Amino acid sequence: MNGDWLIRGRDGRLTVYLPSGDAVLCRAERGPAGPWDDTPRTVGGGQKLHPGPAVGQGADGYAHLAAWRPTVPGESGLVHSTHFRPRLAPLDWVPIGHPDKKGDRTGPPAVTVDGAGRAYVFVRNKDGGVSLRNQKVKGGWGAWQNLGGRDVEGELAAVTGESGLVEVYACGPGGILHWRQEGDGKAPVRSEGVDAAVRPGTLRALATSAGHTTLFFTDLSGDLCAWRPGEKPVTLLAAAGPGPVSAVRCDIEGHDCTVLAQRSASGRVAFAAYPTEREPAGAWWTESGPRLPADAMVALALDEHDEVVAASLSPSTGKLLLARRKDEPGLALTAWREL
Repeated sequence: MNGDWLIRGRDGRLTVYLPSGDAVLCRAERGPAGPWDDTPRTVGGGQKLHPGPAVGQGADGYAHLAAWRPTVPGESGLVHSTHFRPRLAPLDWVPIGHPDKKGDRTGPPAVTVDGAGRAYVFVRNKDGGVSLRNQKVKGGWGAWQNLGGRDVEGELAAVTGESGLVEVYACGPGGILHWRQEGDGKAPVRSEGVDAAVRPGTLRALATSAGHTTLFFTDLSGDLCAWRPGEKPVTLLAAAGPGPVSAVRCDIEGHDCTVLAQRSASGRVAFAAYPTEREPAGAWWTESGPRLPADAMVALALDEHDEVVAASLSPSTGKLLLARRKDEPGLALTAWREL
């Protein structure tokens, strides 16, 4: 999954989105703090999907998903679904086409949702740049737009700032490409990027203040870095493992903190926390839970009390584990339990 696959719905209940073969499943809490549904739902009906779906969430709590599906032999198209509440069935998949009108998959999609609740689906196009299709102000979908760029690699990182404006980051030749909206409903435009030795597939973006989003990425030397457009990248600490981090903001003992989680090289989940946008304050990893398979994904969210919840999912085994922050100082978590 590209994006935050563990989310809190508008009613306070948590939902996880699980890739499963040629489908996406969702599973929700029956009430705040559980228990959870015994049987997952299938998102969008019976359409078969390609691997690599994406999910994003708006301020209204609605989840938006995008995925590639096979159409005719050798070709694919993108589809979109909306999930309004954790205990309701998601809407059927709606075709939204192909950035090049037709052809096979061009890259993994990314989804974010603007301040008005409109979904923005980003994907690499056949020329190696970034294309966008988004929901219109008065309903329906606009046309595909080519935002430019070249030789984009790996997953895109789409994010919506506290302003409600949309941004997207991509890994390109020699560094990071960045687009952002200059006004409500407008197409994101290319802005200043940064030269950096980025490892493709490690981008993760988070809204960190009223005026900034922060991009986390791993560089080729293995360090986890943070970058805000207009500034220089800052090395935060050595990456715990090879994949992207999950990130969430929360209050820890009265301080606005950013919490990071990543599957470590040892196979356990590693956590770090630091004062938001104050990377020089430093951070360090603390490992938790059992050793996980190499394909395990890690996600963070806030529960109905704005406390940190962590989840890990291994697609190969289907095991979903969950841990919550304890009611005590610091970032101590409960024991991991399998759902």
